[in-house]
Amino acid sequence: MTFTFYLGAHHPNWLGDDRFADVPLCVSRARLVGRKTFPRAKGRWLFDSGGFSEIKQHGRWRVTATHYVAEIRRIIDGVGMPDFVAPMDWMCEEEVIQGRRDVEPGPKWYHGTREARGIPEGEPDESLDAATFKHQTWTVENFVLVRALAPELPVFPVLQGSDVPTYRRCADMYAAAGVDLGAEPLVGLGSVCRLQSTTKIVAIVTEFASRGWNLHGFGVKTKGLAQIGGLLRSADSMAWSRAAMKLPPLPGHEVRHKNCANCPEFALMWRDRLLGELAKLRPTTESPWYQPSLDEAA
Repeated sequence: MTFTFYLGAHHPNWLGDDRFADVPLCVSRARLVGRKTFPRAKGRWLFDSGGFSEIKQHGRWRVTATHYVAEIRRIIDGVGMPDFVAPMDWMCEEEVIQGRRDVEPGPKWYHGTREARGIPEGEPDESLDAATFKHQTWTVENFVLVRALAPELPVFPVLQGSDVPTYRRCADMYAAAGVDLGAEPLVGLGSVCRLQSTTKIVAIVTEFASRGWNLHGFGVKTKGLAQIGGLLRSADSMAWSRAAMKLPPLPGHEVRHKNCANCPEFALMWRDRLLGELAKLRPTTESPWYQPSLDEAA
């Protein structure tokens, strides 16, 4: 099993940039949906739903599945078919569910999903497990609906949860809905990016990798890839941009920007360094770290 790393790209124009022709990219719906025109992709790419930001900021999905499918079709008409399309899943991190509105708007602010879950204002919230169950139910239901609405699209199921038992429950929910995750070309692992510094992420990934499933890790950090990347079929990450924000700009870039958080040269250098470090673990073409070329992947 070869491993595909999708470089997170918050600039859709990179899709049409020759420098990224052999670099699989992950681009969020949030970066594409408002555009009138689209760059034609020169290489492989993955369509991310942008669900984390949507739920974090608004506490719900503001579009229906029918609208979502229409958006995807319009985008694909312009960009080209992606390898995979993420569904409208519901993240299960505690702060996403319970919210955090006692801080200034920003990275630490979360809307919470009380309203979406039907909890009246002033009433005590339901248990975290009950709320997680609802998020999982909506995740599975949406995948089934989106696939039914658009069978021609490469939509992949996403598991949501907070620990091994809840992820198992989500897998059981897919099975009950008639979805054979073992037969899927890709199964996303949602809500894991904030767990990967703990033993939880290893346990969760191992649980489903042992079933032979083709797993995708969303937003996996470099340390996380070193720990569990060999068990994944693919992963995506924007960690290069966060790293660049903390560093001075590349030599010669000082006159262009204060840091390289949006810089294609930095992103490509970061990716090359990451794949080089991972290749040291198993430096052969049989390695899970081997990145196939566009021709090989076709």
